[in-house]
Amino acid sequence: MSPAGLAPHDPVRSPDAGPTRPVGGALPAPDADVVAEPGPLLTTGHRADVFVLDDHTVLRRYRSGEDASAEVEVLRHVSGHGFPAPAVFAAQGPDLVMERLHGPTLLQALAAGEVSLPDGAAILLDLHERLHAVPAPGAARAGDVVVHLDIHPGNVVLSEARGPSLVDWASARAGTAALDVAVTSLLLGEVAVDADGDYSKGARALLAAFATRSPVSPLETLEEAVAARSACPSRLPEEIALIGQAAALVRELMRVSH
Repeated sequence: MSPAGLAPHDPVRSPDAGPTRPVGGALPAPDADVVAEPGPLLTTGHRADVFVLDDHTVLRRYRSGEDASAEVEVLRHVSGHGFPAPAVFAAQGPDLVMERLHGPTLLQALAAGEVSLPDGAAILLDLHERLHAVPAPGAARAGDVVVHLDIHPGNVVLSEARGPSLVDWASARAGTAALDVAVTSLLLGEVAVDADGDYSKGARALLAAFATRSPVSPLETLEEAVAARSACPSRLPEEIALIGQAAALVRELMRVSH
């Protein structure tokens, strides 16, 4: 398992995921806002679990019981601006009934050799660019955009219907594009510096391709990203150490590239 949590975010890939909804096609809304008895567990993230409801919908449920309204607001905002993210059909308390995206994650596709590392970096860069073209909602600071703050291959679904789509919006908020780029660089770096991890070699190459090709330098807000990644109270000392090592790797890769 990677220290950045890439594997836990990675949904189980079904060889027969069933039909997908055409983009713009009708999708039946669930009968109730809250689903008391979810189906099988599809995937789990840092803060929420995702359960199968049917071929078209999933239930995303926060384990802490926290209210999901902030995530709903961001998702509907970015979707309204044409960004590829799952639709929200109903929400109440910690529960979101959402569109089910069929297809492998970018992590799965990279591991299977279906997507090359340069192409994987290009997908991440494109998602950053498209997301950061979305203005932040509400009374944000001048120049702020929507930032996801958890963009990594395990959170990108290569949807059969709409192409690469971003999931797990629990950390999203208004911020700077540079911070989002720095956080993604750290996430990849944490995997790269974990010598015992399954993805360490590939993550280093992916990080190099991503960080050095980004039009926004990760160095601009790297310390802010380190502070944000280290602030989680549940993070273990060895995980915090990896964050520092990842930051050093990002600096070194950027120095060498220039």
